[in-house]
Amino acid sequence: MLSGIQPTADSFHLGNYLGALRQWVAMQDTHDAFYCVVDLHAITVEHDPAVLRRRTKVAVAQLLAMGLDPERATVFVQSHVPEHAELAWVLGCITGFGEAGRMTQFKDKSSKQGTGGTTVGLFTYPILQAADILLYTPEPGEGERALRVPVGEDQRQHLELTRDLAQRFNNRFGETFVPPEAHIPRGAAKITDLQEPEAKMSKSASSPQGIIDVLEEPGPMRKKIMRAVTDTGSDVVYDEEKKAGITNLLRIYAALDGASVQELEQRYAGSGYGQFKKDLAQLVVDTFTPIRERTLKLLDDEQQLDRVLALGAERASGVAARTMDTVRDRVGFVGRGR
Repeated sequence: MLSGIQPTADSFHLGNYLGALRQWVAMQDTHDAFYCVVDLHAITVEHDPAVLRRRTKVAVAQLLAMGLDPERATVFVQSHVPEHAELAWVLGCITGFGEAGRMTQFKDKSSKQGTGGTTVGLFTYPILQAADILLYTPEPGEGERALRVPVGEDQRQHLELTRDLAQRFNNRFGETFVPPEAHIPRGAAKITDLQEPEAKMSKSASSPQGIIDVLEEPGPMRKKIMRAVTDTGSDVVYDEEKKAGITNLLRIYAALDGASVQELEQRYAGSGYGQFKKDLAQLVVDTFTPIRERTLKLLDDEQQLDRVLALGAERASGVAARTMDTVRDRVGFVGRGR
């Protein structure tokens, strides 16, 4: 199992947590899990080096505070394993220009930024993403030889490119990579913007009032839930077309509480939006306050955080180096000798 997240904000948000990160914690008990803070991907846009460094540490601290255990999962920073960039170059050399140009996310971002604001790094981003995944191909004889990647709809195209590149490399140079499989984690919730419930909750697109940060203080958290856009009427019922706002809040409540949407509808029948929002706000605060406190405690002990990252880098590098030794041999690079 391989998954990654960018350190491009001062905090993860509610959508990250319910859509992916909470499932990462569960999957460390059922998979050989590699979880990566992808700082190489974060520099495809203009950035402040000091901010990137700080956000990377904050990202790692949050993952640990949410329950990732360095003894059960490999937690590491992408740039600590140089084989990611090396394999990306090799894969880039078997990727068609038109193939890379068809990636939807690149087309969307480049159309907004224009040619002058679009970097080669953004263009080759999906190829680096393919390298991130394929580096952790299990060796023959490691039991079930499968490679799974948790994905949402917005990443399916990139995963298909990764599968195509794995098969292309295998056909040209011999069986090397296991084409990855999409994995839809149980319990993953689709969370939308609190102010624009038809749009995905996103750091890049949502307004500050439309997004709840994991590390946010309780007061602002409560206000955002209480001010979340709902719909005409006062019935707490699930209806994606007519009541997108309350439907989004029901999804959040159900995901955090463990109750089904139907149970929540029955619980709040006839009570109106006010009590429902008040209870949801308390649930959100109760969920994230302990994570915030643990994150801040971890950030206070930077040496321990560095030790965790060193351990993760060592484990990840062991697998990545083994894969790259095979790749170098297959493509015809001359070995350095011993």
